[in-house]
Amino acid sequence: MKIYTRTGDSGETGLFDGTRVPKSDRRVATYGDVDELNAWIGLARAALTDAELTAMLERIQRDLFAVGARLADPAHRIAERVTRAAVAADDIARLEQWIDALETSLPPLRRFILAGGSPGGATLHVARTVCRRAERAMVALEQIDGRGAFEPELLTYVNRLSDLLFVMARAANHRAGIADAEW
Repeated sequence: MKIYTRTGDSGETGLFDGTRVPKSDRRVATYGDVDELNAWIGLARAALTDAELTAMLERIQRDLFAVGARLADPAHRIAERVTRAAVAADDIARLEQWIDALETSLPPLRRFILAGGSPGGATLHVARTVCRRAERAMVALEQIDGRGAFEPELLTYVNRLSDLLFVMARAANHRAGIADAEW
């Protein structure tokens, strides 16, 4: 399989339902934000040495491929064809369990904190902000395309993921012996 197809040379791309749209289409931009988030999470994995956090991040990257696939499927045709490209309530619950588990070892938050710390923690803070951008893009897509532009679980997952990334950044810094810098 060649990496280039030449089908996008005119500035269009194909969605999973076969529709051709401009590469500037809001849906394409939205799953592009999710793809960027996935890349930042990959960078965070590369910067971390903590096996627990890197395992969580790898699972999240797999989930984000499913989120991107669902966003690229306006006709919802992928569900029967590729069952692993789904994000469900169990996936959201997993994120919440990870948040709760990580928070037990962290000092309580008393103020806002500045992004930074260890290379892994700082990268997770960047990933969190990209996650929030992806979330805003998803909300905008729904406002334009209407409810049903994608499954509601996707938005909940991305919202919860940004919370987890924040807690993971704090955990990465804490485990590296670097205190949160308060604002």
